[in-house]
Amino acid sequence: MMMEKIALRSRLWLAGAAMSAVLVGAMPAFAVTPADTLVEGFAIDDIITMDPGEAFELSTAEVTGNTYDLLVRLDLTDTSKVNGDLAESWTVSDDGLTYTFKLKPGMKFASGNPITAEDVAWSFERAVKLDKSPAFILSQFGLTGDNVAEKAKAADETTFVFTVDKAYAPSFVLNCLSATVASVVDKKAVLEHVKPVTPSDDYKFDNDFGNDWLKTNSAGSGAYKLREWRANEAVVMERNDNYHGEKAKLARVIYRHMKESSGQRLALEAGDIDVARNLEPNDLDAVAKNTDLKTTSAPKGTVYYISLNQKNPNLAKPEVRQAFKYLVDYDAIGSTLIKGIGEIHQSFLPKGDLGAVDENPFKFDVAKAKELLEKAGLKDGFNVTMDVRNTQPVTGIAESIQQTVGQAGIKLEIIPGDGKQTLTKYRARNHDIYIGQWGQDYFDPNSNAQTFASNPDNSDEGKSKTLAWRNAWDVPELTKKTEAALLEKDSGKRAELYKELQKTILDEGPFVIIFQQTEVAGLRANLKDFKLGPSFDTNFVGQISKE
Repeated sequence: MMMEKIALRSRLWLAGAAMSAVLVGAMPAFAVTPADTLVEGFAIDDIITMDPGEAFELSTAEVTGNTYDLLVRLDLTDTSKVNGDLAESWTVSDDGLTYTFKLKPGMKFASGNPITAEDVAWSFERAVKLDKSPAFILSQFGLTGDNVAEKAKAADETTFVFTVDKAYAPSFVLNCLSATVASVVDKKAVLEHVKPVTPSDDYKFDNDFGNDWLKTNSAGSGAYKLREWRANEAVVMERNDNYHGEKAKLARVIYRHMKESSGQRLALEAGDIDVARNLEPNDLDAVAKNTDLKTTSAPKGTVYYISLNQKNPNLAKPEVRQAFKYLVDYDAIGSTLIKGIGEIHQSFLPKGDLGAVDENPFKFDVAKAKELLEKAGLKDGFNVTMDVRNTQPVTGIAESIQQTVGQAGIKLEIIPGDGKQTLTKYRARNHDIYIGQWGQDYFDPNSNAQTFASNPDNSDEGKSKTLAWRNAWDVPELTKKTEAALLEKDSGKRAELYKELQKTILDEGPFVIIFQQTEVAGLRANLKDFKLGPSFDTNFVGQISKE
């Protein structure tokens, strides 16, 4: 009976979400996904917008990674390198300030419009002028609303010239250009949907650069194009027949919002979905034992952490910050909640990064934590709240922490919400404690160092909204050290600088980093070439087919 209900729900959902009446009518009486369609069960409640100039969420990165192209992309066989995407070649001037990219000829957007260097230049301009959360990845090179049109410009139809303010290591600049915010958008298509705005609309210029339209639409040139996004329900992508590379094997890809691991496993076993993306350890084990299914995994440069807002006077005390690091039962979490899907890791740089510290100095120690709380004048504990996305494993970890901090007298109230709700509150600095994950924007240690250890302006109006800023951690000296590490040319010396930053954060920071993610997926055995990349924006689906 349960399988019959799942099958019925699947057919009704597919009919309503993406399939034509003819196609649905042709579906067999048992649960099965169409031969030309990939259906993934995935917790996608963190999606806020599909605009690559604004999007800063992991699930969105996967969608934009498949619907937009960049000048360069990460080399999946060697993450220390990039390959040309839209760019056929590039050169760097002798002074290290000017990057000149030559585009591949004859490429088109999904709309059919030709891809030109002017589209690249305008994409940079709109991202900087929109000045949304990810804009700092580009603006850190000295770009402003006033100078971006001169610093990022088309020399001719196929030549894009990018001028930076300092002689950074070329690998760093190129890695930043592989981030979602550097996605190239179809200028002609977007301009058809630009709307005028006023200063009260939270835009600095007199139009929204198509931001409102791109929240739910795409204007890219990737292997797929966005057909529909319904918040907390589904994302539907369709093959882009104008794609300049090898065409996608399947006609469409559907991400079906499913929060519960058990529900994903049941749907996978029934053939209701092709891929289950959020499996917990027990469900992952069950899938691995099923001969009709298989599993795959990939280490991710993503860390899970809790952060303590320094606007809260209790959490701002250094002894309290450190006490929390002794009030996490790392061993229990590692052996149960994240078994097979992560490993305990307490530093902000994920293993594999230049200078990453692979040491876990903190152990669960209630007596030590109580001693620190007493030193802070909080012998009897205090009340505090934690905002928690209502998915696993974060809910389970939050409940574990609620129990362990309680042993030291801290009364922690869990405030559950979907990904969008918790992220919006966190980004506004309106939380006490937040539990979440941070994935690298690009493969360079600066990506994490800049967000955990740098806060150039701690005011509520600060433009660089790093994680240190979100938690009101004012650290001018660490900010200077982060900048120094970025500009250090000697890789050995640079690695040592990052090690020092990590040790400072371990000792003093408002972050309790718990583990580094191993992304896993369960899938039907008939799927071919399903692969998980080293980051969410490299989880490509164009190569996937069904046997």
